[in-house]
Amino acid sequence: PVHMVETMAKYKQVSRRLAQDFGRDPMPEEIATEMGVEVEKIYQIEKISQDTISLEMPIGEDDDRSRLSDFISDDKIVSPDQEVSHSILTDQIMEILDTLSEKERKILEMRHGLVDGTYHTLEEVGKEFGVTRERIRQIEAKALEKIRQHEKARRLKSY
Repeated sequence: PVHMVETMAKYKQVSRRLAQDFGRDPMPEEIATEMGVEVEKIYQIEKISQDTISLEMPIGEDDDRSRLSDFISDDKIVSPDQEVSHSILTDQIMEILDTLSEKERKILEMRHGLVDGTYHTLEEVGKEFGVTRERIRQIEAKALEKIRQHEKARRLKSY
């Protein structure tokens, strides 16, 4: 916002002037007094006004031309080993779900958002199947118990 740009400019001006007067960097309290604002406002301004640097900025003095971006990882990118692990996990879960009846599988998919990421209530699932929510709870409990007893389910615990 424009007012913050003006405030930051005033902060820098006052800070430089006080540094000249004192022969040292001024304390946040001194800047706040001079500007007529609370010390918290000075901390906020200091936090906002930190200098930005380019990710393409060269790092080090070597000829290898390393850039800052070379050392910053992108958390949104899934590593190949994570991708393979997720794929194996998905395959094993699907294999276990295939042992359930169609109704049990559909109920678990709806209740736990396995297909579209939407978690449905017992009431919603009950309406879909034309049964009570208590009946859905019973079918879900039975299906989950089948999964727990499945021999491949033990392997999934490491995930």
